[in-house]
Amino acid sequence: MPELPEVQTIVNDLQKILPGLKITGVDTDWEKMFKNCSFDKFKKEVVGEKIISVERIGKNILINLSRNKTVLVHQKMTGHFLYGNWDLATPPVAGEASWLGKEAGPIRDDPQNRFIHLVFDLSNSKQLALSDLRKFAKVLLWPTDKLSELEDINNLGPDPTAEDFDFKKFQERLARKKGKIKTVLMDQSVFAGIGNIYSDEILWLSEIHPLRQVSSLTQEELKSIFTSSKKILKRALEARGTSDSDYRDPYGKKGHYQDILYVYGLEGEKCQKKNGGIIARLKIGGRSAHFCPIHQKL
Repeated sequence: MPELPEVQTIVNDLQKILPGLKITGVDTDWEKMFKNCSFDKFKKEVVGEKIISVERIGKNILINLSRNKTVLVHQKMTGHFLYGNWDLATPPVAGEASWLGKEAGPIRDDPQNRFIHLVFDLSNSKQLALSDLRKFAKVLLWPTDKLSELEDINNLGPDPTAEDFDFKKFQERLARKKGKIKTVLMDQSVFAGIGNIYSDEILWLSEIHPLRQVSSLTQEELKSIFTSSKKILKRALEARGTSDSDYRDPYGKKGHYQDILYVYGLEGEKCQKKNGGIIARLKIGGRSAHFCPIHQKL
């Protein structure tokens, strides 16, 4: 699932492209992604509206439109937005793509970009499309001034990359929290945006075992996790995210963080720290945790 750095990369790119453009059409072959209205109503409400801005809250992408309307998209496991041009296959062939990329390049030629299920036509003759292999992505249409009423928004914890998110706030979020530190870091009601990849990376850098109970962590260990979270998320943003499987940016290109991972997915490899051990993997609540048994002792 795309995490904070991947979603923010998409938002940064789209914010440079979309504001000022109008939605001139919209089409889908998967109406189940629309969760709070029918596709017909969605289409009627968004066509003709101007795109004001694109922002991120947690792992949600918000496309703010004119007349107090916001399209909220959670890409879930395999979704990612693409910006380009597609032709509708005529007639669509069962089991094959309904939309085909027009131009040679990653959007057309990378297999991860062929699962188009939602297409917005734009006033500059380009299109914004959602590719989603597993069809888990969800789309909501909501009044912009009432976004705080959405459970998708108001149940989220603070953004760990926010400028005003300091150690005091970090500590407050963990106060009286029970459970293993990796699980708590991935809890979106505690911190919004951290998932399996970056929780591993943060704990490796801070030398904290993923099974450590939050209540057992010292002040210095908490400071280390806080500092490491800022460093890791900044590093991942600069690398435009991790493309270990489905994630691509709006131009259909991979991120680069998978090339500089410290620990995630590196089971059996030598730890990159001096005098490190061999990276191990364990299961926590159905999720994999990667760690160095030398530097991250339980």
